[in-house]
Amino acid sequence: MMIKKMNKGFTLTSLFLACCLANSAMAASETESRNEVYKDRFKNQYNSWHQTSESDQIVDALAEDPNLVILWAGYGFAKDYNKARGHIYAVTDLRNTLRTGAPMTATEGPMPMACWSCKSPDVPRMIEEQGEDGYFKGKWAKGGDQIVNSIGCGDCHEKGSPKLRISRPYAERAFEAIDTPFDEASRKDKQSMVCGQCHVEYYFEKTPDQKGYVKFPWDNGTTAEQMEAYYDAIEFTDWTHQLSKTPMLKAQHPGYETWKLGVHGKNNVSCTDCHMPKVTNDKGRKFTDHKVGNPFDRFEETCGSCHVQDKAFLEGITKDRQQKVKQLQLDAEQQLVKAHFEAAAAWEAGATEAEMKPILTDIRHSQWRWDYAIASHGVAAHAPEEALRVLGTSLNKAADARVKLAQLLATKGVKQPIAMPDVSTKAKAQAVLGMNMEKMNADKKKFIEEVVPVWEQSALEREAKQ
Repeated sequence: MMIKKMNKGFTLTSLFLACCLANSAMAASETESRNEVYKDRFKNQYNSWHQTSESDQIVDALAEDPNLVILWAGYGFAKDYNKARGHIYAVTDLRNTLRTGAPMTATEGPMPMACWSCKSPDVPRMIEEQGEDGYFKGKWAKGGDQIVNSIGCGDCHEKGSPKLRISRPYAERAFEAIDTPFDEASRKDKQSMVCGQCHVEYYFEKTPDQKGYVKFPWDNGTTAEQMEAYYDAIEFTDWTHQLSKTPMLKAQHPGYETWKLGVHGKNNVSCTDCHMPKVTNDKGRKFTDHKVGNPFDRFEETCGSCHVQDKAFLEGITKDRQQKVKQLQLDAEQQLVKAHFEAAAAWEAGATEAEMKPILTDIRHSQWRWDYAIASHGVAAHAPEEALRVLGTSLNKAADARVKLAQLLATKGVKQPIAMPDVSTKAKAQAVLGMNMEKMNADKKKFIEEVVPVWEQSALEREAKQ
């Protein structure tokens, strides 16, 4: 009897320790960040994901629209801003952009670790290993030899499984804040929520120890006005505008929020329905196409699965909406550019902070709404009515700011209209702001040639031990 009791106790203890060890090992390795690990087991999905490399064209958005340089004066986006490429380029493009600077050591550079957060499955791996406190601590360059695998399998799927997941704790908290916890969501909703981990508006929440945590500003809701009210209530500012001294907000890419407001979101058409449809391989088997891209490239599997209209008809409607959004975007930009220069003139003429506060509030709100609309990639297809509505309010607020500025400048005896410098090209606009682009580009070149290879070699050695 005693032996049986001892054996029973030994068995229970052993089982308890085994479970603890198993749970500990699982917690430390919930994410497989190396996409290549899945190239054989999930061959079709991996190969189609790899085809995002075909979206390789670098399009300079500042060269296309020099207004952006002035609108983002004093902020990193005025240095350089290229249109998004395929998922496979996420890490490369973040390394190459001037916005991340040219840090030669792990403690240098203008950006925090949070800048990596949407770029790689190495991010959830690091959070699992270090906790959010450990991951977010420090400068962007700290993660250079750790974050090397571009957006891929581990961002959206459980390890070794097609099962969807939210891989970022801050995204999980955000969905709970708007009463849509991931675990209780339908499969359709989950398909969009995994995209919504990154294709959203977010900001870097400051803490006493100066870490920059990622947070979605959804506490009041997900519309432009609700997020604006949230930012105003906490007096959050991304940067102070170089010319107008406005406390500015920079929208990221609120695609999830605008999708929810459009006809597709309201009719439960998920992101994957349009951008990652089910297709048939050469053996006649269905799989999810991971070559995320334009739905018109896979018309029969995407739009054609719901719409009876042909491709030419739907493309025509989309292009018409894009043109209307673009025109209102440019109208708002022109008003805002003038408002920034006029505000600079008002400060120079001796305007006080009290006189400028209502004007700067109008500029802040106008540019936030403009940015919210245009930073929502695909908004002309997702929610064109919402884009036009928000851009309309942006235009109105920019006009309000300019009327107030005209009145204030008149009281200061300033002759109007204010002379505007030539900002018709990217180079001219950057020169007006006194930006030393030659030095920035030279520094970045040195960083890419000397630092990045060290990161990559270190990562190869680390991953070889996994």
